[in-house]
Amino acid sequence: MILQDRIAIVTASGSGIGRAGAVKMASEGATVILADLSPERSEEAASQIRDAGDQAEAHPTDVTDAEAIVALVEETLLRHGRIDILHSHAGVQVGGGIEDLDAAGLDRSHEVNVRSHFQLGKAVVPAMKEQGGGVILLTSSNAGLVPDYGMLAYLTTKAAVVMMAKQMALDLAPHHIRVNALCPGWVDTPFNEAYIKEFGGRAGNPRISAVDGINRRHSRSRLNTQPLQSGPPPQPPRYLQAKPLCRSG
Repeated sequence: MILQDRIAIVTASGSGIGRAGAVKMASEGATVILADLSPERSEEAASQIRDAGDQAEAHPTDVTDAEAIVALVEETLLRHGRIDILHSHAGVQVGGGIEDLDAAGLDRSHEVNVRSHFQLGKAVVPAMKEQGGGVILLTSSNAGLVPDYGMLAYLTTKAAVVMMAKQMALDLAPHHIRVNALCPGWVDTPFNEAYIKEFGGRAGNPRISAVDGINRRHSRSRLNTQPLQSGPPPQPPRYLQAKPLCRSG
């Protein structure tokens, strides 16, 4: 298992991509600290991981609360003595273009989509430096790389995350801390409801229907049921640094 004995914090890990990532890391040997806003979702996800025989702890956390972030990191260090991985995944979608979006919506987007990554990174870096390295993954979006209609606050803040990851990677490389930005494409989870609403709803929308069709075809594909290669599993890429990692599914 490629993450054996690693300690990982994953925010927004009670559902969707965050939960899937936490489950995968735990299956690869990591002890995962699930820091979702919802206590119920945090514990539900942790129970799912433990039921599979893997290690997880629920630590509900509001990533817009700087004191709660410090408490999350301090308590993790107190219990485990180190933090090897931070996946800062929390985000929010606020719809609207320049004419529809108000300043409060832009501020809310920045608070969750940008500032929370900054606060979490700032909190874990001292421990990672002291232990000789670590990995930080900030969730951006393919919307941070390519413009789209509406969703001005979301696209603006997600673009900021890509540059934040690159700058952090440059600053922290001498300390053996790798930083990358995860840029998911369309993943059909409740998180995308604001995006669906922005484009007139799911029913009859050619953009959404096209994605639904792709998802149905992939769900029937042998790619989801057959191994892509034989032999031992690949080792994690220890050189990957300052990259926007684009994934869809």
